[in-house]
Amino acid sequence: MTTKSSQQRDLFESERSFRLLVEGVADYALYMLDPTGIITSWNIGGERIKGYSPEEIVGQHFSRFYTETDRANGKPARALGIARDHGRYEEEGWRVRKDGTFFWASVIIDPIYEHGSLVGFAKITRDITERRNSQLKLEAMQRQLAESQKFDALGQLTGGVAHDFNNLLMIISGSLHILKKRDEDDAKIQRAMSAIETATKRGAALTAQLLTFARRQSVNPQAIRFGDRIEAIREVLHAGVGSAVRLAFDIDREVWSVKADVSELETGLLNLVINARDAMPDGGTVTVGARNVVLDDPLYRGEFVAITVADTGLGIPSDVVNKIFEPFFTTKPVGKGTGLGLSQVHGFAHQAGGTVRVASELGKGTTFTILLPRETATAPIDIPEAVPVPGSGTVLLVEDNPDVALVSIGLLEQLGYRVHRVADAESALRELEKNGVDFVFTDIVMPGKMDGLGLAHHLRQIHPSLPILLATGYSEAAADVRGDFPILRKPYEIHELSEAISKLPR
Repeated sequence: MTTKSSQQRDLFESERSFRLLVEGVADYALYMLDPTGIITSWNIGGERIKGYSPEEIVGQHFSRFYTETDRANGKPARALGIARDHGRYEEEGWRVRKDGTFFWASVIIDPIYEHGSLVGFAKITRDITERRNSQLKLEAMQRQLAESQKFDALGQLTGGVAHDFNNLLMIISGSLHILKKRDEDDAKIQRAMSAIETATKRGAALTAQLLTFARRQSVNPQAIRFGDRIEAIREVLHAGVGSAVRLAFDIDREVWSVKADVSELETGLLNLVINARDAMPDGGTVTVGARNVVLDDPLYRGEFVAITVADTGLGIPSDVVNKIFEPFFTTKPVGKGTGLGLSQVHGFAHQAGGTVRVASELGKGTTFTILLPRETATAPIDIPEAVPVPGSGTVLLVEDNPDVALVSIGLLEQLGYRVHRVADAESALRELEKNGVDFVFTDIVMPGKMDGLGLAHHLRQIHPSLPILLATGYSEAAADVRGDFPILRKPYEIHELSEAISKLPR
């Protein structure tokens, strides 16, 4: 039969084992409070997490673990009250270590009763700062993914519309060149055609902005020395801000080269500068800057150039800032903007392998930052473009749209070329077997098993010396050209066609 002394011994051993267990837990701060919040016990987890030894902290009030703001708001006493009245208190929040640093804590407080009377509280604290940071990063990536998916969906829509619209513009623009030749003496017809031509150019510019947003614009990326490029367009930017706004530059002397499409970069900068001007109706300063940065972001890692356009204007309201890159969204009055300027900037930055970020404060201004990857290749020196001249010879035109083909034939014939036209790549290969040509001019987007780019690569294998010029108004396949073949963007004018042909290797 068990004696009373042996029962007491067993109870003592049980309590001792439990005390050793609690004191030895390193991942949790496990300690006791008296009914007023004074610390009565301490374990190694508390020492590791909060930095206090038992001698330093036992007998002190547990409120010293809270931030100064929480103490001023009475949060420690409120936590004990909730635990006492509801049987438990549980939360996450900032706590303070002995050295003054903060950590994100998971906290549980349970009341302890003996014979129906409150004798104190058991408190469990865990440092979950790393878990919280991981969760915040995951949420940020999920938001970025959701934004990316939204913009991709919009891009599919805008890219498809722009593709068809470019073919229409090509027909209008090309037909105007033919009509001008026939009605040079009729002043009224000339004025009407001039108005149509102006509208066509405006439509082409808007379509290019749509395609850039959709990241389906055929681009010509090259190494760019940003400082040199700014000098080349400095006067254009000054004209963009007008006389009421001061334009300043803050560009590091050793800023790296970037790889991007030159015209898209210049258009993006001009769009940002004009937006900054419009945000300062009473005048102010726009500062264009550039500096080298090294990113360790989950989505963007490595060496980048941060190009900034900062204004001292009105700022962007928080309910608007998440919409500013959407196509056709604008806060400007009717007739003062299309809502495509920032869409172009967004599309350009992402198509170049970077991104664009915005920071704004109402009444203090806005800063847009374009992040572009560093280009390690040597940036070329700008060489003046040669003046195009009419040519001669025979061209094989590969174009499936009969109306576009009719216009292209007219332009090529005006330049002095004889034209053989076929509607697809297979017909082009058969035509080349029968007749020789001086060069091939093919659209990229075509029906059939082989598109224009596939035709160009095939011809390079079987006719390596045959010059090839590609044309497109929209094509994801154009991204795969990688400079292997020259590309003429639709809608093109006769001087652009002539210039592109003159640059073909012969």
